[in-house]
Amino acid sequence: MDILAVIGIPFDPDIIRRPGFTLSWHGFLTFVAVAVAVYLTWRWGRRDGLNGDGILSVATWCIIGGLVGARALHVIDFWDDFYQYNPERIVFFWSGGIAILGAYLGGFAGGASYILIRNAPWFNGLCDNAGLRWTGMHRPFAELPSVPHLADIAAPALLIALAIGRIGDVINGEHCATFSGLPWAVTYTDPDSLYRFCAHGGTASTHPAVAYELLFCLALAGVLWLLRDRIQPRGMLFALFFAGYAVGRFFISFLRVESNTYVLGFNEAQLVSLAIMLVTVPLLIYRARLVRRPRNRPNTPTGNRR
Repeated sequence: MDILAVIGIPFDPDIIRRPGFTLSWHGFLTFVAVAVAVYLTWRWGRRDGLNGDGILSVATWCIIGGLVGARALHVIDFWDDFYQYNPERIVFFWSGGIAILGAYLGGFAGGASYILIRNAPWFNGLCDNAGLRWTGMHRPFAELPSVPHLADIAAPALLIALAIGRIGDVINGEHCATFSGLPWAVTYTDPDSLYRFCAHGGTASTHPAVAYELLFCLALAGVLWLLRDRIQPRGMLFALFFAGYAVGRFFISFLRVESNTYVLGFNEAQLVSLAIMLVTVPLLIYRARLVRRPRNRPNTPTGNRR
């Protein structure tokens, strides 16, 4: 299918390329995306009366969990093709190979586990021990916000961060897509573009699938922002984020060309998205409700915002 695309993407995927060191647009914008997500959550959390240091401590474990989860889903997807023969490369996350749904799931698991442990009475009792003075853990820690409360605050920030990260994907040409003759179809003209590894050799006009996802994330973030004071109880805004993104990713994935497919021809991202929808959609149906927007936002974490 030889169609001249209206939009040509001429960018080199790397900002800096030196012997022993490469900085790609994808890597740089991923760092920016994580920083923006942490900053926005910290800022909005403080405005909601939460402790800023506590938010940052949770963010640390979210990032760790996100890295593990993102790498784990990628390794599972390519286990038969590559990692069973090269198990030592499982930990080489810096060489590429992550799954964003795994980052979200792992990040939530890491942050939620940290909050639950930190807020547990047994943990505070364990740390309130003079014998542990040398560890710096000889005093009870300040209580962190609940998992649903902080998750709701972070939900729009996570979508904004993903949109930023997808800019790097658009520049790098990292994800192969299906052919398109639409006016906004794209081709990659830089010889170093990662799109050259696609089956069509990077010369065809294709859907800008990751750009669709970028726009979808911004639209969903806007919806969440409008509903942030209207959906109850706490945790439902985060459930809506997960359900909404899973639906969008499921359908956008039909426009992407993935290396592996599984049940019914679905790829890994689609199967994970379906699993997320099976959990979050019933939860929203049975628990979520809309209320009138409060006139005044509370200034302390004890306020009944939702």
